[in-house]
Amino acid sequence: MRRPRQFAKPRPCDLAYPGLIEKRIGEAGLPYAAVNAGVSGETSAGALRRLDWLLKQKVDVLVVETGANDALRGQDPEATRANIDAILKRAEAQSPPPRLVILGMKAPPNMGSTYLRAFDPIYPELARKHGAVLVPFLLEGVAGIPALNQADGIHPTPEGQRRMAELVWRALEPLLRTSR
Repeated sequence: MRRPRQFAKPRPCDLAYPGLIEKRIGEAGLPYAAVNAGVSGETSAGALRRLDWLLKQKVDVLVVETGANDALRGQDPEATRANIDAILKRAEAQSPPPRLVILGMKAPPNMGSTYLRAFDPIYPELARKHGAVLVPFLLEGVAGIPALNQADGIHPTPEGQRRMAELVWRALEPLLRTSR
């Protein structure tokens, strides 16, 4: 079975968007399994450090979702860019290389306009550079909506996760249906 790999925040399997994506893959009868390789609270530097173990197996599609915690911690956007770029380069060095999907994030507005101008372009620029499919903002239609977020105002509720899964599925399904 071919397996797309994802960096994503862990949640109970049946409620988190990677689990919902895996359910959609099964319903569509596609020969893939979604693997949630995320670690709660992890930064892009942590994702990069853990990437090699993930790439030990053949990966057909790599879905990269990292960097939100970098922004929440005010880390240098150039370091975030370099880490995500390195993740994509390592993936491309595989034989055969996986198809790439980047799930974009945006910096929280309270970080200030200078930070936002440095952080927000990371994802579209890297998607262009690496020929990756881009979901511009993973939390589109979820961020800032109290009913779709937990009490912390950051982490999506099950309904928020469902909406995220729909957004990701729209980008991922065509790749999974297209043979190489």
